[in-house]
Amino acid sequence: MIETTEFLDSPFLDIPTTTLADLLGRERVMDIGIRPLWGPVPRVAGPAFTVRCPPGDNLMLHAAIHRAEPGSVIVVESGDLDYALAGGNVCAVAQRRGIAAFVLDGVIRDLAEVREVGFPVFARGVIPIPGAKKAVGPLGGRVRCGGVRVDAGDVVVADEEGVVAVPAARREEILTAARATLAKEATETLDAWESAHRARVDAILAEGGFEG
Repeated sequence: MIETTEFLDSPFLDIPTTTLADLLGRERVMDIGIRPLWGPVPRVAGPAFTVRCPPGDNLMLHAAIHRAEPGSVIVVESGDLDYALAGGNVCAVAQRRGIAAFVLDGVIRDLAEVREVGFPVFARGVIPIPGAKKAVGPLGGRVRCGGVRVDAGDVVVADEEGVVAVPAARREEILTAARATLAKEATETLDAWESAHRARVDAILAEGGFEG
């Protein structure tokens, strides 16, 4: 099982997904269909606890909430838009057990209950039909969620801008680079940014032969 104690107060909570996206590129950013289902949603960050559910079945997600360590972000590959992966009680129990959030390539139900307890869910939407609980499978394998490959232990950061998966092997490198970027931005005035931005745009236009 992935050890997650160090993530209970993840340093990535201070890093916007926009900063991470600039550093990691498109392939580590989930598509726009994976979005917060209520708001304003807090930024969440933690190691991925990965789950694969076949269409129409949610058994292994329900199993995962009792096996993932506190601080985990449960990431589910499903791609099913016809049956809910979870509902209000499952989200409430996950919250009680210290799960940071669900990131689901699928849908949930009982959104009002989920919103009321304040459990962060990033998913494709809502449907009132529950899935079955029959398909037994392994936990912790590689999954694909929102078009992004996610391995157990990758750092998942999600906020109102989107969801980014930081490869576990690059955790310290990306954290250091993100902090340096944010520190630089904090000292830059809007006037300085505008001047540098205009100079860059004008240079690109000149290279392209633009006159005007």
